[in-house]
Amino acid sequence: MEITPSLIALQLVTGIALGAVYALLAVGLSLIFGMLTVVNFAHGAFFMVGAFVGLYFLGLTGNFWFSLVLTPLVVGAIGLVTERFLVRPLYGRGIDYPLLLTFGLSWVLIEAMRTLFGIEGLPSSTPAELRGSVDLGIGYFPKYRLFLIAATAVVVAALWLFLEKTRYGLIVRAGSRDGEICQVLGIDIARVWLTVFAIGTAIAGLSGVLAAPTRAVNPEMGIPVLAESFVVTVVGGMGSLPGAVVAGLLVGVVFSLTSLFAPDLAELSIFVLMAVVLLVRPQGFFGKAGLMG
Repeated sequence: MEITPSLIALQLVTGIALGAVYALLAVGLSLIFGMLTVVNFAHGAFFMVGAFVGLYFLGLTGNFWFSLVLTPLVVGAIGLVTERFLVRPLYGRGIDYPLLLTFGLSWVLIEAMRTLFGIEGLPSSTPAELRGSVDLGIGYFPKYRLFLIAATAVVVAALWLFLEKTRYGLIVRAGSRDGEICQVLGIDIARVWLTVFAIGTAIAGLSGVLAAPTRAVNPEMGIPVLAESFVVTVVGGMGSLPGAVVAGLLVGVVFSLTSLFAPDLAELSIFVLMAVVLLVRPQGFFGKAGLMG
């Protein structure tokens, strides 16, 4: 196969589309860690549940847009229950406790999806209105992957506006820095933590329903995704939302370009990237030193 500038350019755009999914996943993961200092090992499972719930609603209604709106609400509701009854009793006991709990929860969710939908999973296809390709001037590119990029940009912008420009967003950021002072001021900090965890899991569910048309939907699909999203989170900096976006796009581009030049090394390339970044900057691009302590 001849490597041309147009092919490289198309591969870059492909990497950005792949990176958009990584970024969206890592944003939810970083939000939960940055605000609650909880390493959510069930994040990949929530992604998987979002894919299954999205396909279920799509089959039930035949409307992709309805599924896209309803799925994050359902997965976010699961997140509400998880934080309130499972994670909350472990606050203050050290970072290992919620990590181990969410690790176990991920396998519970996997087995639940196997029971409900079978071990083979569900077939997936691109929505009819987003099928086909668009001429970008450098070649034809799938409409759905362009939609992925646009959808990620909208979600990230909405989250930034919520955190930076709203009163409740200010309370969330203040609560993540000093919960005791917020309680003294009369703020229900438990409700803030509940909201943050629900938003993070809802974003994971949204990532799942968005990614479903581009990959096989099965109960194990969240396992490799969890590893990839942690790579993105570490590269960008634990708890950093801008870092999650930048690192997600970078990881997607690195994976995509490596797939073009050395396909056998594509999976390895993102871990090599993480190792290099950690050697140069142990806290990641936008992370703060000592945050895990």
